[in-house]
Amino acid sequence: MSDKSASYFAERGAKAEIEEGSVFAPKFGEDGLIPVVTTDAATGDLLMHAYMNAEALALTIETGEAVYWSRSRGGLWKKGETSGQVQSVVEMRTDCDQDAIWLKVNVAGNGATCHVGYKACFYRSIPVGTGKKPAPLDFTEHEKVYDPKDVYGK
Repeated sequence: MSDKSASYFAERGAKAEIEEGSVFAPKFGEDGLIPVVTTDAATGDLLMHAYMNAEALALTIETGEAVYWSRSRGGLWKKGETSGQVQSVVEMRTDCDQDAIWLKVNVAGNGATCHVGYKACFYRSIPVGTGKKPAPLDFTEHEKVYDPKDVYGK
């Protein structure tokens, strides 16, 4: 943990203190990451799931803008740095074990979050109880908010 992140996080203490205490003592996995779910602050819609390392979590607390750890790129990822879809954190929560984070955000720019072009990364549902193999995917968002080629040039 960097000096910066260490100043935001308490040492993990007894179970009772972690579960019912009033200081933030996050538990990172063996890979140094903590899972994050991000929802739209206004609608409650689930936007994305990602991870943060200690530095990303500290930067998010410090700046009020979501910073994640990109596992594919192996580095910090400030959401919206390229796309303009900056996520301003309205509220940050942790769960009872302090091993997961929930961000409630307002999204700037076109309001989308998914790099594929949809508002949310969870744009398909998986029907259950159908017996179909392999399980099909049903689109819940039918139109993209933007064309990724226009934003990322890919």
